[in-house]
Amino acid sequence: MSYYTKAKFFTSAPDIRHLKNDTGIEVAFAGRSNAGKSSALNTLTRQKNLARTSKTPGRTQLINVFELEEDLRLVDLPGYGFAKVPVAMKKKWQASLGEYLQKRKSLKGLVVLMDIRHPFKDLDQDLIHWAVASNIPVLALLTKADKLKSGKRKAQLLMAREAAMAFMGDVTVQTFSSLNKHGLPELERILDTWFGLDKKEDAEDSDNEVQ
Repeated sequence: MSYYTKAKFFTSAPDIRHLKNDTGIEVAFAGRSNAGKSSALNTLTRQKNLARTSKTPGRTQLINVFELEEDLRLVDLPGYGFAKVPVAMKKKWQASLGEYLQKRKSLKGLVVLMDIRHPFKDLDQDLIHWAVASNIPVLALLTKADKLKSGKRKAQLLMAREAAMAFMGDVTVQTFSSLNKHGLPELERILDTWFGLDKKEDAEDSDNEVQ
């Protein structure tokens, strides 16, 4: 069973100042409002309604935090780039995102979700630049991979990996589909590393060998 099935809702906050304890390890998920962020979180945790998918952008104003265990958290950041949202609200969300990335000490990794057919739009690039400047590793997750045939999917992945080199930082690119769980093991492996779960497993294995 996946470790991520343990995720449960912890808190919601309008901005970083209202977030609780900045300790332990957080991994944040961010992306445009139509990038499939909620679906990816639900697929990862094997829970249908952990991150609520909504057709209205208002729901995505809050930073939503899900706890895996004490001091290990998944964070669902506000969606951005939604066409029907007033400019003032967009600016507020962008400021909140930037502040979180630059000031949150427990943030140890950022998953940026992008539709595989439209990767690295301006706001996506801004987000990755912020993370790289703050020395935060990034996973650029190309969602909706089921929309493309295998050859086209591989071509998009290669093109995106080449584009990611321009960020001059720790930026990994993977394809993903919530529909058929394509790329789920790769996503979990990267999260395991960020959360230090791979080291925890190694330590448990060596303890078992000693006994």
